[in-house]
Amino acid sequence: MKIADKNTRAVDLVREALARAKEFEEYHVFVSTNETGALKKAEEIDRRIAAGESVGKLAGVPYALKDNFLSREGNTTAAAKMLENFAAPVSSTTVAKIEAEGAIMIGRTNLDAFAHGSSTENSYFGPTKNSRDETRVAGGSSGGSAVAVALGIVPFALGSDTGGSIRQPAAYNGVLGIKPTFGTVRRYGVVAMASSLDVIGCFAENAADADLVMGIMAGKDPKDSTTLPDFWHNVPEDRKLNVGIIADFMGDGVDGEVRNCVSQYAEKLKQAGHRVLEIEMPILKYGLAIYYIVQPAEVASNLGRHDGVRYGYRAENTRGLEDLYTKSRDEGFVLENKRRIMIGNFVLSSGFFDAYYLKAQKARTLLIEEYNKAFEKFDILLCPTTPALAFKMGEKVNDPLQMYLEDLMTVPPSIAGLPAVSVPAGETAEGLTVGVQLIGPRQSDRALLKLAGEVA
Repeated sequence: MKIADKNTRAVDLVREALARAKEFEEYHVFVSTNETGALKKAEEIDRRIAAGESVGKLAGVPYALKDNFLSREGNTTAAAKMLENFAAPVSSTTVAKIEAEGAIMIGRTNLDAFAHGSSTENSYFGPTKNSRDETRVAGGSSGGSAVAVALGIVPFALGSDTGGSIRQPAAYNGVLGIKPTFGTVRRYGVVAMASSLDVIGCFAENAADADLVMGIMAGKDPKDSTTLPDFWHNVPEDRKLNVGIIADFMGDGVDGEVRNCVSQYAEKLKQAGHRVLEIEMPILKYGLAIYYIVQPAEVASNLGRHDGVRYGYRAENTRGLEDLYTKSRDEGFVLENKRRIMIGNFVLSSGFFDAYYLKAQKARTLLIEEYNKAFEKFDILLCPTTPALAFKMGEKVNDPLQMYLEDLMTVPPSIAGLPAVSVPAGETAEGLTVGVQLIGPRQSDRALLKLAGEVA
């Protein structure tokens, strides 16, 4: 990562990033760009450096911001018609922290509307293309951020991850993506999806850059009661690890080339002196069922505020309050938003709450306990990030079940609040990328990045 100093001007770094963004416009990485504001900030950093003043750890480093982070620069749309013209009155705490260290936002990246999706095809503004094959999806929901790093537009980009929204597009585009321990980074100023699952992480070109960015973002925030005290600066032990490769995610239903890349990565771990053994965790097959009850329930609650009254999209020519609510939400939400709201309201409704939502939360506890048992024997767990390769545009967008199955391997760590990192593990004969997922116990985030950096 190039950082501005007396020999490297911030203005040059920003101009180079903006030029690459224009060069790759056809990939539809950005919902909006911030050229004027970015160059103005870069000029100020160069002035401070020339004057001998102190600058931050990310001085002049251009970055891309997933468009569900509130910032006073431009509109925060969440790639949804509902928020197409929403000018945020505040900035996300996370944005404020990294920009206080001199990072410069060059643009807001595309995503599935309200982060609902696994392909970035649900964006109101149109899909983002895969960095390796323009006929394939970028993954989601943070597809734009992943492609921004994969194409070398920026050295890092911010994203949010609820059930795989950082890790899956990282795998599809051959970059590193980290979902930290739940509560590591404050979520104040980020459009909420599912509040017991949402976390903030980043994409980066390598583990060292991700470690630097995450170390800046981590820490307690009085505006977010779920945040943990800063544990990021605890140095991981320098020792050989016991790694458990999850056998349940290496069998039928997993693409052969994906399995081969993961097996080759496991061999690299062995060659580096780590011990790799198989572990069976049959409860993980219920992870998707748990997730798609808990998550839609929380989605329905969080999207209740978008009613056409207080802010955001308001339908025209309505008759009465009920008509205003109905038409605004019908026109402002995409199909996948509506699907999750309907599922969420159903599982929370009288007569079904105990049968679905309460049972899912009990099963969630059992899954967490199973992970705790696994970590009594293993330091880190290993599996593919996704069961298959990046799929063709339009192939699954009308088949929600197939789309949800893309989250099969990323959802369980999210349900348990565990840190997980998707690391590039190789390429297929067609040049598509494969990711391997490293999963650790709570607050082992830096140990995962350390291993990712060691076995790159």
